[in-house]
Amino acid sequence: MTTAKSQRRFAFTLIGIGAASTAAHLGNNFTTYLIGGLMDRFGFTPTAMGAWNMTETLSYAAAMFVVAPRARSMDARVLAVLATVLVATAQASSALMTTFPLLLLGRIGTGLGFGIMNSAVNLAAGRTTHPARSISLGIAFQTIMFAAINIGLPVVGKDYGVAGMFTALAVLTCLLGSLALTLPGGTGLDCDTAAATAPSAPIGAEGRRVLAAMALFAFGTLAIWPFMERTAHAIGLPATQFGKYQSIATLVSALGNAGLAVVVKRLPRTWPLAAALGACGLACALLTTVSTEAAFAAALVAFNVSWFLTYPLLLGLAYSIDDSGRLAVMTTGTWLLAQSFGSLAAGGIAQNFGGYTLIGPMGALVCLAAVAVALPIAKRLDGRVP
Repeated sequence: MTTAKSQRRFAFTLIGIGAASTAAHLGNNFTTYLIGGLMDRFGFTPTAMGAWNMTETLSYAAAMFVVAPRARSMDARVLAVLATVLVATAQASSALMTTFPLLLLGRIGTGLGFGIMNSAVNLAAGRTTHPARSISLGIAFQTIMFAAINIGLPVVGKDYGVAGMFTALAVLTCLLGSLALTLPGGTGLDCDTAAATAPSAPIGAEGRRVLAAMALFAFGTLAIWPFMERTAHAIGLPATQFGKYQSIATLVSALGNAGLAVVVKRLPRTWPLAAALGACGLACALLTTVSTEAAFAAALVAFNVSWFLTYPLLLGLAYSIDDSGRLAVMTTGTWLLAQSFGSLAAGGIAQNFGGYTLIGPMGALVCLAAVAVALPIAKRLDGRVP
């Protein structure tokens, strides 16, 4: 009986992690359609839209850094409810906004909500027996959902414009937020009052290296992401066709993460991380340098699969160094901080150099730097006696 109850509890936790992870990354994954729609409707420049995306991701990072020092005393379910209200309200309001300053305010609201929701994911995963496995399963759930959204959202945009896309994302947030209520409540069985209120220990040199690796990885691979739909558009692909390829890419990513969840307990950290990071950097370079539809589609699939494998592997390093979840929340916050500046840089490059070509190769070089920073930590952790 106890085993059956434990299995049901774990199943509900995974549903909650998957739903919350999907809700937390609606901005990261689907802002590219909003940016394309806003540029078409209002004529905003790439630099302005880079700043728009940066506002959201900076707010996202700020929320996570606020949560991080208090991670041990936070309730994941309460965070998920708060995040749902914030994001749904901001997305629905943005559907009615027609000026850049008001749209910018909407991104502050969504960013804060996404950061709070992603904190809930990290905390819930950190309280399971194998956080990297839980994150991978959550991503598998998330990517299956994204496959459907990638087909549906561009159709909504085609029929109802960017306002329709904002509204659709608000409705999706509410639906996913209700599923996120299956996250475990409380502050964790291993967290008593004294521990929750005690000062947090410094993250140390290894923790700082994990943060640096995530920053390089995110800056290198995600600078182009907000403009991905525009990159496809530049070689003649409409948003609906890009959405179909992105849907295929996310479905393949789901299979990749499901496979990772099965074998991750038996894998070392070093070579899988090096392979995933290297593949992601190469795919990033190809995304902005190929000129045919087939090559772009192949690069898009490779990029998605390698990115979604690298992310839980890097988070796994954070959990191995600090099992409270604080470093993992900080690591995800660092990802958003790095992406924020990457978005602004990408917008500036696109506007000043007449296109997006340079962004991919630049990202690949930065991604290689992430390999150099992360591998020494992975090797040390592999060498430790369990």
